[in-house]
Amino acid sequence: MTVHQMFHVKHRRTGNKPAISRSSPRAGAVLAVLLLAGCSAPKDKAQATATASTGAGSEASAAASAKPAAVAFADNAEQDGGTREFAYKWPAAVSAIPALAERLAADRDKALAEQKADWAGALAEFPGEDCISCKNLSFAKEWKVVTDLPRYLSLSADIYLYTGGAHGNSAFETLVWDREAGTAIKPEAMFTSEAGLQDALGDGWCKALKAERIKRIGADLSDDGFFPCPAIADLTVLLGSSNRKAFNRIGLIAAPYVAGSYAEGPYEVTLPVTPKVIAAVKPEYKAAFASGT
Repeated sequence: MTVHQMFHVKHRRTGNKPAISRSSPRAGAVLAVLLLAGCSAPKDKAQATATASTGAGSEASAAASAKPAAVAFADNAEQDGGTREFAYKWPAAVSAIPALAERLAADRDKALAEQKADWAGALAEFPGEDCISCKNLSFAKEWKVVTDLPRYLSLSADIYLYTGGAHGNSAFETLVWDREAGTAIKPEAMFTSEAGLQDALGDGWCKALKAERIKRIGADLSDDGFFPCPAIADLTVLLGSSNRKAFNRIGLIAAPYVAGSYAEGPYEVTLPVTPKVIAAVKPEYKAAFASGT
């Protein structure tokens, strides 16, 4: 999608309603490169890379600079016919908040350590074998700004993971950083209950999903028993704003296999914040929400 039409570019579909805007470019090109790399013939030369702008000390350098910079970390390697590709990015808005940058750096380091351990195990299990699906691993995670309010920074992440098999998979993650409290909040945690969020958004979500299914595949198959309209609890929830003053839009993303087959890609819908949605918000967060259109 364009910034105002869809959240994620890997399985782009254009809707009629404007979606939550995000200030940085999409991760589609990165994910496409990783997908091709995961399915291409491996090379024999061993290599590990981490560019100067994405080195281990890049977060500290960004935090110390007068103008915080975006971080693009990469760590790739080739060995014994296998490849390992790892990419992790976040925007300058994250680097401007040292505690948040530290949190994401810890998430990155954990994911990288897990990938390295998995790859070492695969190389040991299949020595000398020309097996692309056995010894090729790819991981990409890119955080983007959904909206930046005076108190809250709303972020979402596009995730691509290849661990073998016919294809990789996409996933999504979100968080809201509370500058006053100095802590991260899951968007769902700002509402009174799972049931309250379902009651406020469920009907609008299912109606929008049905329309998108018809547009995408020519039919609504929600009654076939395989992919009924998923509950809000099964979706990724993004909090957005059209005026950067209050949250007045909510994005809902169903990852592949949640609302349809892998070939259909993710389904993404943007709904306005309504009085019913605000009624489901916890008292301490109500001031951050406003009705939208």
